[in-house]
Amino acid sequence: MSKILIAEDDKEINRLMGEFLSEQGYTCVSVNNGLDAVRAVRTESPDMMLLDLMLPLKSGDSVLNEIRTFTQMPVIVVSAKDTVQNKIELMRLGADDYITKPFDLDELLVRIEAVLRRCRIEEKEEEKFLTFKNITIDTVSKKITVNGKEIILSSKEYGILEVLLQNQDKLFSKANLYESVWNEKYMNDDNIMKVHMSNIRSRLKEADPDTEYIETVWGMGYRLKK
Repeated sequence: MSKILIAEDDKEINRLMGEFLSEQGYTCVSVNNGLDAVRAVRTESPDMMLLDLMLPLKSGDSVLNEIRTFTQMPVIVVSAKDTVQNKIELMRLGADDYITKPFDLDELLVRIEAVLRRCRIEEKEEEKFLTFKNITIDTVSKKITVNGKEIILSSKEYGILEVLLQNQDKLFSKANLYESVWNEKYMNDDNIMKVHMSNIRSRLKEADPDTEYIETVWGMGYRLKK
């Protein structure tokens, strides 16, 4: 279950939210000032923050402004301020939702579930595509575009390119790459991998002649060329 950081200086409200959300299966971390809120975002890696605006030491809007420099973790602002202008300003700062005090705990739960669900959908959409330089792979449709042009590869060649883009800093031996794509033990046949790699490079070169995508590290294997 998700971890929620509760940044609220009212101890009773903080306690009530923490106990209620813990009963719903969430892991809760509580702080009561803005400095600790920023620190906890870095050290606790929460999945979401409930952020009060009237925090001591560092205001809630300052906390939001600072954490948006290093994380896109969802934030629901919980505040007694309910003016439309205030809500607009906070949304522009990067808040994902806004709930006004006093609030019903069940409403808070629904808001949390909705924001987390939306974030998961967005994450899945991002995971759908793999990119490297001018290559984009749609892992659902298996469509490959290079420099805006679609290229066609065999299923094994597609598998090789997908594995390379999924592991962009990794150097693959021929055996490792073969076993990752074929899902069977490598039989020490260098020719199979050489032919497939040559075909991949040829298709990439046809679509984007000025860019090198794959390099051979002699005696070791293949990797994407940075």
